[in-house]
This record gives sequence, C-alpha cells and structure tokens, in this order.
Amino acid sequence: MRIDHDVPLAALTTLRLGGPTPVLLTAESDDDVIAAVHQHHRTGLLIIGGGSNLVVADDGVTVPVLKVATTGVDVQMTGDEVSLTVAAGESWDALVNRAVDEGWTGIEALSGIPGLVGATPIQNVGAYGQELSEVCTAVDVIDRESGRAHTMTAAECAFGYRSSTFKSAQDRYVVMRVRLRLARGTQGQPTRYAELAEQLGIAEGDTAPLRSVREAVLDVRRSKAMVLDDADHDTWSAGSFFTNPLVSADTALPPDAPRWPQPDGRTKTSAAWLIQRAGFTRGFGEPVGRGAIALSSKHVLALTNRGDGTTAELLSLARLIRDSVKDRFGVELQPEPRIVGTRL
Repeated sequence: MRIDHDVPLAALTTLRLGGPTPVLLTAESDDDVIAAVHQHHRTGLLIIGGGSNLVVADDGVTVPVLKVATTGVDVQMTGDEVSLTVAAGESWDALVNRAVDEGWTGIEALSGIPGLVGATPIQNVGAYGQELSEVCTAVDVIDRESGRAHTMTAAECAFGYRSSTFKSAQDRYVVMRVRLRLARGTQGQPTRYAELAEQLGIAEGDTAPLRSVREAVLDVRRSKAMVLDDADHDTWSAGSFFTNPLVSADTALPPDAPRWPQPDGRTKTSAAWLIQRAGFTRGFGEPVGRGAIALSSKHVLALTNRGDGTTAELLSLARLIRDSVKDRFGVELQPEPRIVGTRL
C-alpha cells in the first residue's frame, strides 16, 4: 500500500477544491483495503474514489484518506445473461464503454459519468432513464463496525432515488466490488428519456444501437459541460449539485412546475426548474470574494470552479441558491455530493 503525507485533496476531486489530508493511503488490493480499515478503525478514515462527488473543506480533513484503486472485472456468461463482478477502483465510464463494445446492454445510458465503480451504488447513479439499481444484483463490502467482509443483496442495499443503505449509513461500509447483471444484444434498452430519444431521432420507448446510445448520451452531456475536460472550467464541478426534490403530494408547487409521480405517493420535481424560477441563470456567479465560483454556463445545476475558487465560496453560492428556492417555493434543495470537513 502506498502511503503519502500532507497531500492536497484538491488534486483528487473534479472540483479541484479542498485542503490536505495528513495521510493518503492508496490501496491496490483487497488486502490493502482491509488493512487500512482495521488499522484506522478507531481514528476514522475517509474513503474516496474518483472524487467526482466530493466537496472538501479549504482546511482539508484531519483523518487519513483511503483512495481505493483496486482493479479487475470478472465476466460470466449464461445464455443471453452477462454477470459482472467489478472491483471498486475500476473506472465507471471505461466499464460502460467496454459493455457497449462487447454487446452488453443495461448501462449504455450511464455513459460519461465520472468516477469509479465503487461509488455507483452509494448514490444509485442514474441518468437518461437508467439507474444502477436496475442491473445491480449485489455489492461486496467491508462492514467497518464489525470488520467483516460480506456480500449485500440488492434488497439490503435499499436503493432509492440517489440513495442507498451506503448513503444513509454513511461511513459504515467500504464497497469492494459491485455485481451487475446485463443482457447480451446489439440494441440498447428502450429509451425512457425524452431528451435522449430526441437526440437519437427515435420515439420514447424505441431502441437504438448500443454505440449510438452511448454517443448520443455523451453528446448531450458535453452540451451541458458534464463530460470532464481539464481545459474547460465549465466541467470543473461535482456534477449536479442538487438532487431533484421529492415532495409530499400536498406541496403547493406552481401549476407549471414539472411533476413526476412516485410509487410512494410523493412527487418528484425539477431542481433546475426551481433554481431558474428563483432567479438564477446559467453562468450566475455570486459577487463575493474573487467571484471564481459560478453556475455552469451550460445549465444551472452545476456549481463550477472557474480556476481559483475556494470551497467556502462554492458553499456560499450553494446556500444562496438553496435559501432562495426555499423562500420562493417552500422546497428545500438537498445537495447531491458529499461534503466533508465543513457543512452547507
């Protein structure tokens, strides 16, 4: 296991923000991960992967950080079914690209999502009509309370909209491997997202070749600055900063607000719609400090670092947006990324 000291975490996050950790442990094997978890059981340990869903305080963190860099993809085929067991340190988008190349369907619309495989069940990542929960059969973990390694079924993961057992029991589990069940085929799954269907030139519910779906998703994401590019500060973000709110059925939303009824009786509405109607436009930057934090010029859900921003400035803008939406609509937006060493 590699051990480094006083490492700035900004270089390990897609926001390029955050102060140092006293110790950075880089684990390239299961044994490394287990050893780090056991060694730091009492002192605490922050687990990171690709840093794409992480906001770190300007002062950094006081606990050691474990970067999971394990690799390996085990493939088992039974008829038209493809079972994958994927190490947590594998690149998610590289896995999606391989699935498209191999003719494995079920995750093609999740193209372009940054970060590592181990983070995907924590947020139950989803985009353009697909969610990880639809193909995830189990997750291999280490329970940091007991020190035991075991496999959690999909039911035990309690997947929901951008949520899971791993998110609600934050810091209890370390994801080691994710188990997926895909299908063999040349066509993607039926398209369930209007914008993607339009990009593909098909009707919602129709299918398109896997490669076409991946390229269409990447094109849509690039148009929103949601594909990482070191040279483009519009992509220096943690993706969508706020999740789409789930509100009770009796919440008095404006008549023209988007609504998606949920199985539990609640209604999902659009965070972007609320933010725009609260007066925030693309490229909006709060006039504080150096003004180096601003909303993306492509869409209002991403808070971006224009090059010399600080986490304090980022959270100041996030609070302004959250509080303005709350005052205007009575709906409190929830952050999607994990915030460590400070609070929103």
